[in-house]
Amino acid sequence: MKPHWWEEAANDLARRDRVMRKLVRAHPGASLKRRSDAFTALARAITGQQISVKAADAIWRRLVAATAPEAVARAFPRLDPAQVAALTPRALRAAGFSERKASYLADLAGHFVSGRLDPRAWKRRDDESLIAELVAIRGIGRWTAEMFLMFHELRPDVLPVDDLGLRKAAALHYGGGDAMTADSLRELGERWRPWRSAATWY
Repeated sequence: MKPHWWEEAANDLARRDRVMRKLVRAHPGASLKRRSDAFTALARAITGQQISVKAADAIWRRLVAATAPEAVARAFPRLDPAQVAALTPRALRAAGFSERKASYLADLAGHFVSGRLDPRAWKRRDDESLIAELVAIRGIGRWTAEMFLMFHELRPDVLPVDDLGLRKAAALHYGGGDAMTADSLRELGERWRPWRSAATWY
């Protein structure tokens, strides 16, 4: 699902920033898109932490097979937090999760099953309060929370200053190739408000 604000963001960024103008024109019709439900997106993020994409994909397929075998063939399978919460630590280890990640996934599932995390309430929350709620869950740091706000919640003004891809791209397009610090990226991001998520994506 394309964000309702995307066209306005792209046009505004292109009008105000010559680098953004070039990038927007280079990617016509492209945008952020939501691809799954909140629990599945966060579970997938935890699965992929600090391992290769290939390894994460293999572990993810085994997790889907253990909880929703009928969804294995789908491009974007949906996981039920209650089914994940019902898996034993041994079952999670058999799927390929480390002991630590298994505990992270169980904690996440428990938050959804108990209602401590309630996506229905998130529309009323500002970005920082939602990030704070997410990072209280074991295994979710600020970067993961920011990526979730961008790619799942489709929030328009998130600036993940610790994202290496963003830092490299900003250095290339704005810094003459010189490395950018978090502070310099924040300063650059001020010119992109209130569309820093779109600028980050481009």
